[in-house]
Amino acid sequence: MTSPPLSGDELLRVLAALANPHRLRIVAALAGAPDYVSRLARELGLSRALLQLHLKKLEAAGLVAGRLELSDDGKAMKFYEVTPFAIALTPELVAEATASLTTPGSTGAVDEGQEAL
Repeated sequence: MTSPPLSGDELLRVLAALANPHRLRIVAALAGAPDYVSRLARELGLSRALLQLHLKKLEAAGLVAGRLELSDDGKAMKFYEVTPFAIALTPELVAEATASLTTPGSTGAVDEGQEAL
């Protein structure tokens, strides 16, 4: 079963989410196996707060998914895993996605020269 083509806004969200070295490292770390926030933060050398911001961006783009689990001692632990994805970025995909872009202010797109989490 193939995924439906990405809309222009969805493509922007995915590309923006992956256009950050921390988020690329997060996806790479989670590609092996799901992990919980505290351990992932230690492994990547990020604060949990910063990691959570990056995970929210990746989750909003549909690239990772989170779930709560209870540890043996009753603590809630948030686990994240990569959501399977495959995007063949071609000029044709870009042209098709561009046709469905909404107005610039509604996509959360980043203006040139601005860095967003």
